[in-house]
Amino acid sequence: MTYPSIIDAIGNTPLVELGRVSDILGLEGRLLAKLDYLNPGFSKKDRAAKATIEAARASGALAEGQVVVELTSGNMGTGLAIVCGVLGHPFVAVMSKGNSEERARMMRSLGAKVVLVPQAAGSKPGEVSGADLALVEAEAQRITAERGAFRADQFERPENTAAHEHGTAPEIWEQSGGAVTAFCDFVGSGGTLGGCARYFATKGVRCYAVEPDMAEHPIQGGGYDMPDLTHLKGVSLAGRETVSGKDAADHARMLARAEGIFGGYSAGANLAAAIRLLQGPEKGGAVAFVVCDSGLKYLSTDLWS
Repeated sequence: MTYPSIIDAIGNTPLVELGRVSDILGLEGRLLAKLDYLNPGFSKKDRAAKATIEAARASGALAEGQVVVELTSGNMGTGLAIVCGVLGHPFVAVMSKGNSEERARMMRSLGAKVVLVPQAAGSKPGEVSGADLALVEAEAQRITAERGAFRADQFERPENTAAHEHGTAPEIWEQSGGAVTAFCDFVGSGGTLGGCARYFATKGVRCYAVEPDMAEHPIQGGGYDMPDLTHLKGVSLAGRETVSGKDAADHARMLARAEGIFGGYSAGANLAAAIRLLQGPEKGGAVAFVVCDSGLKYLSTDLWS
């Protein structure tokens, strides 16, 4: 098959069973990893970027050649840089300096303008806090108004959720032959978990939120202590699993060394939570999770040191 553009290559990523990890730990049940780090922008956020821009163009909310602005930890920004570049929209990514350097470099390489916002007083490099995110949001709002731009707004726009309700979750269900009994995902904007939970509710699949165990953590792209996430409103969850930064890193390394899957911190957090679920309430079942982004985006961090 030949695609008309790279945008059409977003989605339909592989689902891989982690038999080696299961054997190492003696787990009863199956671990199923959805490899969204194999999307063109190396993350699951490519799906939301595509859905958001296509919907805005179709509705007229985004005019031909209009600037797009978004707050990002790097993944949504990379997806938007790809989609906007192909469709002819200048893109401005607004990101905290606390995020890894690779993300900014990748967005710039794809043609985006990257605005780096200094961290809040007392914040630690490599660990983006809610206070840091508030500063980024303020700058994104300023630039949007100044440029007369379209704000992609991954925390509010329904296309973020829809991309996973109509893409990620049905793919997992079909690829597993309907064997999935539980799903878990690290909460950033909440779009993946919210969308998947809406679809999986119709299939009797239990869904769990994965969150950091403390305010300061190295798991970039989430854990901002935002209890009122739009994408999770009205969603019924079976529970929440908290994961430490150390556990996230250890399990990302396990994923790489045992299975050859090179994911980032959030992938490690998801694996840690999925293992815990198989050892507890989901014992004997099939737990699916998303490998959210690539380990290549963390080479400058402690993850691979």
